[in-house]
Amino acid sequence: MSIWRIAWRSIQQRGLASSLTAFSMALGVMLVVAVLSIHGVIQSSFRNNANLGYNVIVGAKGGKLQLTLNSVYYLSQPIENIAYDFYLEFLDQAAREVELANALRPHGPPREGGFAPSVEVAIPLCLGDYFGRFRVVGTTPDMFEKLHFGPDGDRSYEFAQGRNMQRHSRENGFFEAVLGSTVAAEMGVKLGDRISTTHGDPEGEGHGRKFVVVGILAPSGTPNDRAAFVNMEGFYLMKGHAKPLKPDDDAAAPATGLDAMAADASLLQDALVGMDEHTATFEDQLALPALPVEQREVTAILVRTSSVLVVPQLQNVINEGNQAQAVLPILEIYTLFEVFVKPVQLVLLVLTAMICVVSGVSILVSIYNSMAGRRHEIAVMRALGASRSTVLTIVLVESIILAVGGGAVGWLLGHTLNWLANPIIERRTGVSIGFFDFAPSVNLYELLGGTGNVQWMAVSSEILLIPSLLILAVIVGFLPALAAYRTDVAASLGK
Repeated sequence: MSIWRIAWRSIQQRGLASSLTAFSMALGVMLVVAVLSIHGVIQSSFRNNANLGYNVIVGAKGGKLQLTLNSVYYLSQPIENIAYDFYLEFLDQAAREVELANALRPHGPPREGGFAPSVEVAIPLCLGDYFGRFRVVGTTPDMFEKLHFGPDGDRSYEFAQGRNMQRHSRENGFFEAVLGSTVAAEMGVKLGDRISTTHGDPEGEGHGRKFVVVGILAPSGTPNDRAAFVNMEGFYLMKGHAKPLKPDDDAAAPATGLDAMAADASLLQDALVGMDEHTATFEDQLALPALPVEQREVTAILVRTSSVLVVPQLQNVINEGNQAQAVLPILEIYTLFEVFVKPVQLVLLVLTAMICVVSGVSILVSIYNSMAGRRHEIAVMRALGASRSTVLTIVLVESIILAVGGGAVGWLLGHTLNWLANPIIERRTGVSIGFFDFAPSVNLYELLGGTGNVQWMAVSSEILLIPSLLILAVIVGFLPALAAYRTDVAASLGK
C-alpha cells in the first residue's frame, strides 16, 4: 500500500475532525482569494481611470486630493466655486463670444481666452446637488462627446439608451439629464422620466425644477456610472444656484436687450430663478432664458491640454494666481492608491494569511492529539518493516492532504463567491469577474530580488498559494511527525 493511501485511510478514520480541520483551512484560503480578487478589481478600476480624457483639473484653492476626489470620483465636498470669467479664459474666441452673448455688461473687444492656446478641451463642472444618494453634475454635452477613457484613452462613452443632452432643445429647453448606468438601475429611472434634485445634501430641500432623462450611459467602469448629469444651463436656473448680482451689473442690465424689467437687478433675478419652483409648470421652465454670465460660477474645470509639454507652465501660472489651483489628477489618484489603498489591502492580506496560519495550527493540533491513540498503529507498522522515515513521511503527507485539500475547496469557494458577486461588482465598478478570472500577476524574478522584467516568470498571485500551503503543511506537520518518528515500538506493542 502506498504512503499516500495509508495517509488517506488515516484521515478517513478521523473523518469529522479531519473535515473540520480542512474546512477551517478552506475558509482561510477563501478569504485570501477574495482579498486578492478585490485587489484585482481595484487595480483594474484604477487602470480604467488611468486615462481620464483630461490631464488637469482647475478648481478653487484648497486641498489637491479633495479637489480630485470631488471632481473625478464625486466624493467629498466641493472646496469652493471659481468665477465664470476665469473659466472663459480657457475658451477660444468663438466659444467665448457664444458664452458672452447674454452678458449684462460689456466684456471688451472679442478675443480668445488667456489659456486657450494651451488648451484643447475645457469642460466646466457645477456640483452641489444630489439625486438620491448620487451626485448631480451640471455640465455641457462636451462631457460625453469630447472625453475618452480607459487605459489607452481610446474608449468613448456610449449610451445604453437615448442620446446625449443638448445645450438647448425645442422640447425640453435647458432641462435635460443623462444618468450613469448605476444611477438609472438603482433609482429605477427610464427614458422620458422627469427627475428633481435635492440641494446640498441627499436629505436636503428638494428643487421644483424637473429635468427630462434623455440618455442612460452604458456601464463604463468609471465614476460617471454613479453620477447624474444635467444641463449646466438648467442647473444655474434652480433656486439657490445663481450668484447674487453686484451693483455694477445692475447698471449695465438695460444694454443687454433683455426684457425691460431686467433693468433692476433684483427683478432680473426674480424673473430668471426666483419664481416658485414647486408651483411653476414644466412649460414655465421652458420659457426661462439662460442665466447671465455675471450670475454664474463653476466648481471645477476639466482641462485637456494641447500638449503635455505645456502642463507645467499652465499649472504654474494658475497656481501663482489668487483665483484657482491646477492639479494633476493622475498623480493624485496614484498617490491615493499607493498611500491609502495599498496599505489597507496589505493589512487585509496579512489578516487573511494569519487566518490560514491559525488553520494550519489546527491541523497540527488535530494530528498531534491523534498521536496518543495511534502509537499502537505506528508500532505495528514499524514491526512490519516500516522505517522511521516512512512513518514520518506518512504523517507529513496527512498534513499536506488536509492543507492542500482544504485550500482547493477554499479556492473553489472564493471563486464561486466572486462569480456570485459579479453582477454587483460590475454594476458598481464596471469590472467583470468570471469564475476563472485570477488575481493580478506578480513577477517571481522581481520578488526574489532580481532586476528587470522577466515576463515568463509573471504568475497570478493565487498560484503562489500552492507552494505556500505546502510549506505551511510541512511546518505544522513536522511536530506530530517527529512524535511518530520517536515512537517506542516495544513499549507501544506491549500496551
